[in-house]
Amino acid sequence: MTRFLYDQFSKSYLEELLQPLGTVQVAREIAGEVREVDVWFSPKESVDAAEVSRLGLLGRIAATPAILEPFRNATTPTEICSCLLKLLEIRGEYERDAKRNQQKLTESSLPMLWILSPTASQSVLEGFAVSGDETNWGSGIYFLPRYLRTGIVAIHQLPKTRETLWLRILGKGRVQDAAIECDSFSLNREIGGRLALQSNQ
Repeated sequence: MTRFLYDQFSKSYLEELLQPLGTVQVAREIAGEVREVDVWFSPKESVDAAEVSRLGLLGRIAATPAILEPFRNATTPTEICSCLLKLLEIRGEYERDAKRNQQKLTESSLPMLWILSPTASQSVLEGFAVSGDETNWGSGIYFLPRYLRTGIVAIHQLPKTRETLWLRILGKGRVQDAAIECDSFSLNREIGGRLALQSNQ
């Protein structure tokens, strides 16, 4: 799948999966210099627990406002910095809105940036001083220092479980193929069979 096709697929895919949980904006523009996030997600006030559970790890990610940046190829330090810049610009929007409305802004109300990378090298992870939290999140999920509100999902490191299935479909090569084969009947039933077709383009 070419980068352009993957970009279209990943945005549509995440939009389709996350719509039952909240508001999804694909290619949301950011004020200031022309930039846009791939997927902006804002959860509903009350969400069907079964729907969250069905999405597994993706459902947990969608528990709070989120910026999702899926990449077809392993993310580079420059790409991660670009994502962080988008996050900080959106944080600025939140701060301006809070000031204008004379409201207090809490860290927990700010969006979380999730960088979805098919692979992540040790040197890139170390360069951003990430830490894992396998007890709460399992393997393959790394967090930048707390106030940066950023997680990197190294898709190739995710355990091969139903919990991670929806994210592993955004992987590459064997990881993606294995995820699709893992539960092709369920995938075809739940999202209309489009995933298998698009992943082979």
